[in-house]
This record gives sequence, structure tokens and C-alpha cells, in this order.
Amino acid sequence: MGARPISASYLRAALLVSVTTAASPALGQSQSSSAAVNAVDDIVVTANKREEKLNAIGLSVTALSAKTLSERHIQTLDDIASVIPGLTFSHSASNTPILTLRGVGFNSAALGSYPAVSIYVDQAPLPFPVLATHAAFDLQRVEVLKGPQGTLFGQNATGGAINFIAAKPTSSFDAGAQISYARFNRFDGNAYLSGPLTDRLKARVAVTGADSDGWQVSSSRPDDRNGRQRYAAGRLLLDWDPASAIHFSLSLNGWIDRSQPQAAQFIALRPSLPDAAQPAELAAPFSPQRPRAADWSTGSFTPRSNRKFYQPALRADIGLFGDVTLTSLTSYDDFRQEQTQDYDGLPLNIDDFSEKGRIRSFNQEARISNSPRAALRWVVGVNYERSRTFDYQFEAFPDNSVNSPAGGDIDQSAQQVHQSIRNIAVFGNGEYDITSRLTAKVGVRYTHSKNNANMCVADGGDGTVAAAFNFLAGLFSQGPFTPVGATGPIETRCVAFNASGAPNLTPTKLTLAEHNISWRVGLDFKATPDTLLYANISRGYKAGSFPLVAAISVTQYAPVTQESVTAYEAGIKSDLLDHAAHLNASAFYYDYRDKQVLGKIFDPFFRAQNALRNVPQSRILGLDADLSLKPIRGLTLTGSLTYLNSRIQRYVGYNSFAVVGDLSGNALPFTPKWNYGFDVDYRRQLANGGTPFAGLSVEGMSSQDTSIGGSNLIVPPGPTTRVLPGLIHPFKTNPYALLDLRVGFEGPGAAWKLMIFGKNVLNKYYWNNVVDQAEVYQRYAGMPATYGIAFEVRFR
Repeated sequence: MGARPISASYLRAALLVSVTTAASPALGQSQSSSAAVNAVDDIVVTANKREEKLNAIGLSVTALSAKTLSERHIQTLDDIASVIPGLTFSHSASNTPILTLRGVGFNSAALGSYPAVSIYVDQAPLPFPVLATHAAFDLQRVEVLKGPQGTLFGQNATGGAINFIAAKPTSSFDAGAQISYARFNRFDGNAYLSGPLTDRLKARVAVTGADSDGWQVSSSRPDDRNGRQRYAAGRLLLDWDPASAIHFSLSLNGWIDRSQPQAAQFIALRPSLPDAAQPAELAAPFSPQRPRAADWSTGSFTPRSNRKFYQPALRADIGLFGDVTLTSLTSYDDFRQEQTQDYDGLPLNIDDFSEKGRIRSFNQEARISNSPRAALRWVVGVNYERSRTFDYQFEAFPDNSVNSPAGGDIDQSAQQVHQSIRNIAVFGNGEYDITSRLTAKVGVRYTHSKNNANMCVADGGDGTVAAAFNFLAGLFSQGPFTPVGATGPIETRCVAFNASGAPNLTPTKLTLAEHNISWRVGLDFKATPDTLLYANISRGYKAGSFPLVAAISVTQYAPVTQESVTAYEAGIKSDLLDHAAHLNASAFYYDYRDKQVLGKIFDPFFRAQNALRNVPQSRILGLDADLSLKPIRGLTLTGSLTYLNSRIQRYVGYNSFAVVGDLSGNALPFTPKWNYGFDVDYRRQLANGGTPFAGLSVEGMSSQDTSIGGSNLIVPPGPTTRVLPGLIHPFKTNPYALLDLRVGFEGPGAAWKLMIFGKNVLNKYYWNNVVDQAEVYQRYAGMPATYGIAFEVRFR
């Protein structure tokens, strides 16, 4: 179904008003609609698991206020990454997000892979990235902590941590709603209701949802669309104070998402068996280089999803004695999905998947801490996690070159992985005011983890894979073997070759047991009442994990072991110009050991095959800075800049074309050298209390590699190899800058607000990931220009 277009004259008028009154709210600032004083406001964050002023803690933290989230129409992880310096978001073929912060990330798209940037809602963990898909609604703020956060937030935070802070129940009645209509016939709705139920019990309920037509246009079927958005999410918060020193908070979160996964753009073909390439794939046209262009299969492999998630979380804060408080945080995550994805960016079935998956995760943290106003501030605690993940994929590839006599006529397969993970940790963190101006900091955490995995690749049900593997085993097996079958439970017909060259028949079962000690030491020096200098040295770890791959050999099931980042960082936070400006700046060096990557191995029959790999040694050095300035009443200027220089120092392995070599000297994937943003906000309160406002923001980055060596990799020539004309380095993105605009009016007392907005208004074509799957190379484009109108109302 096509989107109903907004009239061109209406859009031009909206953009003209926006440009002539350009502006935007400062990152992390909680601004009043009435600019009573010409000063940059401070905000409160919980980076140290207690409330502190952002400008008073010696850590690199970027915060987004509720007003910023609303007026800049920030709704997704992609949106958040676009406005956080140093944070990049990448789409994946499996419809799971990939987050990289300051060059530290993990490019695996498997459902059960831990991230390098951990995510929380009110300190309750969302341990796997897909769980955070719809966390960004009805928020008080978002905090992004940069650098290893292992001491307080555990392993899997080598890059940093993202904390979603939900808006809390209020002591008096408060309610509000927002509705917006945008391009592609998109409707968004948000509403909340908050207030006291009794003298000691308060509640808040919030809901959000969206419905839109597809925004992608099929290159082969111009009337067909993909990318439809249909989801609903809700949150119930209860705050109970049964006694003066006892506080309970119950949070119930959940969402249902039936949106269509994004389709890819076909940019290159390199058949696994060049002489057996099928006529259809050799004749397939490349995708047009436009934001909306893409293609996908129809019928049973039309992109679709059905995802469900819920999380209950209970927090208890109990005063024990003196200023000591016991905090208990218990949460449980349950996620299920069924989805179909097109992995090739074509209407053909070169590589298409249907997938089922589930995640169940229980987390318990208990800690005791003293008053944040004491000269010695401390916290000690324990943490326990038990997670179980399951991922099953059915893969169809009838139009692939391996579906030929030379390839054994195989056209489908199935693979699955079960993981049972247990993590136990103890931690402590302390700060001591040596003098009124000098503070020493130290933190340590010991973690023991154990991961039991069960992995299998099997015939897809038509017997072709079983026949091919039985044939090869007959040629290469070191002795008699039991032929693998095509029917029956998948656990009895695993085909991956074992060390004897025969099908393994039963799942490969492996255990990965690891332990580590994360730590941090640092000093904060208050040079003046308005200037804080800080220096930190920290080390964090990310747990190892097992792959979800269509393994030819059981050796492909080998896990990656834990990685570590040792970070050296110094920074400054300073209020300038009588508090009319605020500067944050830091310099850092990361010693990156055993970085985990989704890499390649070489198979003599099927060529490049996916496998997880550790890069032994890398380093990242960088600078980041942001400046907020209020030069005149009502005008706020914000700028941010991040510079990253990453380099692999030691790694011999296979590149994306399964060519082995020394890959040292290459940049790390998803590490753009430059990442920048500029934001202008202007608002003026009228005599009647109303406030017109307007905003302009620019966010951009330089090019980045999506695979190791991407800036140098060229698709090897071959008799049937095809590459998009003019494309030289397929695993390198283009630099880009995106322009967003908004203009609106807020009624007296913030009782209502009307806003017109535009995102990527210049319709810049860019992409954030390139994936090679089977014999096809495809990229994932960013959203095209969107624009719309939003109305918000509040009752108090």
C-alpha cells in the first residue's frame, strides 16, 4: 500500500519557517519554557548508581532530557545513536541492533550474543540488545556512559552503558498524551497517567504505539512496499513507601512488535561455485542507490515479524542503620520471536531465512551503600544472572549456485543453538574526599561465568543437505559412518563434520567457563568551584559467546573468549562565562585485547564461511568534546565532536573473502574517525505565557569500515562475479551529515504543544552496514526524509 503524501506546498512552508528560525534543545539540558536566567542548566544522573549532578562526576557521560527526546522526535536506538557523539548504530540481517561506542562493539547479529554496550531501564538490565527495541518511551532522561563500566554495571560493558530512566509516579495527578502523523502514513501515539493511589502508594501507567505503511520500494515490483511499522508498548510503575526508611518500586514493561524487518540493497554477487551460477542471479539488477530502494522475496519469505517481550522488575531500598541502605533489584526478561528475513536484497531466494527464538533471563542484585553526602562514599554488592537463549533458523537458497549438481543440489538447511548462561559477581566501589577539592576513586568487580551451548546444523527437510554430506563423508571419512537422515528430530540428524570427517549426527555440546576482575581507579580535582578535572584508569570485560552459523565442520562452533579493554582517560568539565556556557572534554586511550568479531574461515568446498574470532591486540585513541552555550536569553547552542583513531596491532586471519593474511594495521569495524553534531534552539516566552520555539540540528560522521580491512577490500574478480558499477570498496560506508528541523508553539503553563518536524530533510542517502551472506553482498540504508506534525497535551 502506498503512503498518502503530505502536500509539497505544506512541506515547503514548514521547512521555510524552520530554516528561518533555526534552533534545538541542548543535549542533556532540562530547559524551562520560560528562560528565567541566561545559564546552562545542570541535570542529575545515576552513573554511580546514586543521584549526582552530571557536571560533578568524573566520568564521560552524555544525557538526553525528556524535552530533548520529545522535540527531536527520538524514539529508537537508531535515533539515540544519531545524537550521541561516538555511538554508532548498525542494522543487521537478523533484525537485531549492533551498537558500538568509541569503537568498542560486537558485530554479531545472533539473538543470544551479549553486547559490548550494555543497556538498562532504571538499572534493571536488558542483557541482549534486541530486548531494548522499545525501551525509549515515557522517559525522564537517557544516560550514555562512555568507556568500560565493569565495576558497577558488570561485564559486557567494555564500550559503555546506556541507562533509560523512566518517568516516575508523581505525588499529584498528572496526565498527558501526544499524537503525531508523519510521512509514510505513520501515526504515533503516547499517553501517560500518574498520581497517588493512597498516602503511601503512587502509580504511573504509560503506553506508546505506532502504525505506518512501508517506506521501502521494491526495485522489481514498484507497487510493493516493505518496512511497515506496527507495535505497541506499555509500562506500569508502582512506588510504595510502607515506612519512612523502606521504599519499593515495581516496574512492569512489555511490548508487541509485528513490524516488517528492513530489506537490504543488492550491491555485489560472488557465486560460491562460479561455474554453477544460476541465470536468475546473474541477470538480477543491482539496487538503485536511493534511500528507499530495496528488494525482497515474496510468498513464504516476505519479511515479517512477531516479537513479544515482558519484564517485571522489583526494587527495594531499606534503611538498615545510620546512613546505610540495602538495595535489592530483581528482574526477569522474557522475549519470543518468529520472523522472516530476506538476506540477499533480491526477489530471488539466494539466501532467505525464517527464524524462531526465545530469551529468558533472571537477574538479581543486592547491594549496601552509605549516604552520598559522606566524605567516604561506598557501595558493595553481589549480582547473579541466569539466562537461557534459543535461536532456530530455517535457511532457503534454491536460487544459489550450490543448488546445482556441482554443489550437491542443496537448497535448504536448518540450524539452531541453545545457550544456558550463568554469571555470578561481587563488586565494590568507593570514593573518598581527600580534601575539599581532591577525591580518590576505586572500584573492583569479580565475575565468574559459565556458558553451556548445544549447536546443530541439519537438513532442511527435503533430503538434499543430508545426501550431500553423506556423499562427502563417503569420500573423506576416515572410517565407516552412520548416514545422516533428513527427517526426525533435528537433534538426531546434525550434519557438521566431526574430526573423523563424518556427520556428527548429534548436537555439538561445548562449555565456556571464564572469570575476570574489572577495576577502576581515578582522581577528581575541583580546580575551581566551576571546573572539575578528572583522570581514570579502568578495565572491563565482555563475556565470550557461541556462534549461530550454518557450520560445515564442528570447528566452526568454537566460541570467542572474553575480551578486555583497559582505558586511560583524562577530562575536564567546566562552567564558563558566568554559567552561560558549559564544556565537557576528554582524551582517552584504549588497550583492546581479544576483540570479538564475526569473521571468516575458508572451506575448500563452500569457500568463505562465518565463524567467531578474537583479534589479539588493538588500540583506540581519541578525543571528544561537547559545548553548550546560551549567548542570549532563549537561545541555546550545542556542539559535539568525537575523534577516533583505531588500529589492529596484531591479527592474522581471514578477510571477508576468506583470504588469509596479516590484517594488522587496519581500523576496527564501525569506528568512524569523525563524529559530530551541532544543535541550535531558540524559544521566546510571550506575554500570555505561550512559547514559540524552533530548532535545527546537524549530525554526521566520516566513513567507516563494516568489516576488517573494509577501506582496502576489493571484490576478487571472477567469471561470474558482479559488482555495482563504480563500487570499489563494498565494506566501506560513505560519509554523511543529516539535517533535522522543527518549529512549534507551547501553550501557557506547558499545557499543550504543537510541533512540525522534519528528519533527514535533505533526503541524504547513506548506509550503516554492509553484510556478505552466502554469495551476495548487500547494504542497509538509513531512513529517507521524514516529516510530520505532532500535538501534545498535558493535564495537571
